[in-house]
Amino acid sequence: MSTDNWTVAEAKARFSEIVERAQSKGPQVITRHGRTAAVVVSADEWERKTRRSGNLAEFFAASPLSGSGIAVKRRRDRARKIDL
Repeated sequence: MSTDNWTVAEAKARFSEIVERAQSKGPQVITRHGRTAAVVVSADEWERKTRRSGNLAEFFAASPLSGSGIAVKRRRDRARKIDL
């Protein structure tokens, strides 16, 4: 997977090409004043990176502390007053 660098001016002028390269070659980095400003990735890669794996219950079940015998007690303090 190759990453290409583009200035903002180049990105504006060649946006279609950047999208095509993101789909075929991988992430395309856009820089402003020599610093990374944005990265264009394909929709498939975005979905793969942002897809949630499991839920909160599965996360806690897989914890190294699961089955460790730690007892967590809930505090029974009264709720604090809030002025509205």
